[in-house]
Amino acid sequence: MTDRDYTDVTRSQQETWSAGDFNEIARQNVVMAEALCETVDPHPGQRVLDVACGSGTAALVAERRYCEVSGIDYVPGLIERATARARANGQSVDFRVGDAQDLPFPDDSFDAVLSVYGVQFAPDQERAASELLRVCKPGGTIGLASPVPEGWSGDWFAVHARYAPPPPDVQSPLLWGTDDRLEELLGSGTRSIESERRTALQYYRSIDHAVSVFSTYFGPTIRALELSDPKTRERLRDDLEDVFTRYNRTSDGTAIVENRYLETTAVCA
Repeated sequence: MTDRDYTDVTRSQQETWSAGDFNEIARQNVVMAEALCETVDPHPGQRVLDVACGSGTAALVAERRYCEVSGIDYVPGLIERATARARANGQSVDFRVGDAQDLPFPDDSFDAVLSVYGVQFAPDQERAASELLRVCKPGGTIGLASPVPEGWSGDWFAVHARYAPPPPDVQSPLLWGTDDRLEELLGSGTRSIESERRTALQYYRSIDHAVSVFSTYFGPTIRALELSDPKTRERLRDDLEDVFTRYNRTSDGTAIVENRYLETTAVCA
């Protein structure tokens, strides 16, 4: 485990992800949360944790199975949104503000620990992975939906890195979408790790609408635009439009964007 202090990086990330309204982005992640819960298959009454839960998408899917669900995220506004969504649905979920790198739960607390495009963005990957393993019961399952280095996710985050470079020595979240890195992060604490490449489709009214949604609601895009002068902002929008166009599967003027990701289930030792 690294000795680097990630406090400042974590604080900067909190500010970035607090911008906009990630719930508008998370609507495209519902299909991944549904698929992950189907694969992990938590049963009624089991304890489930959604790590870096955002506005609560995976937590709400798991609660529909009558699981006892907790969700944690370090952005207070997203926890407020998750709580409001649960209340509107008549669902009971223990949503809390907290850091994936320091989970506020005892050892061996959960039968299943889930994260959909969440824990992967923690700057201290080793610490975050250790926390997943710590709070999951022996024989329990860690279920992840992770961005991969290639395809839409890889190209999308590569564009952002050009305009708003990540801090030095912070490893890419895309590494969670590789078998080698998953083995490094989780292998010592698990009996097995199984992964499958899957595809999620994102739906927008048009390519322009897709760019507008992310420019308005997605913290990293908002941050990159804020750091750019007017001409650079125009180039950034053009580059984002190119990425959406590259993975658009329809030709009727709308946008149905193919996003490949890695679904992982790891059984804790």
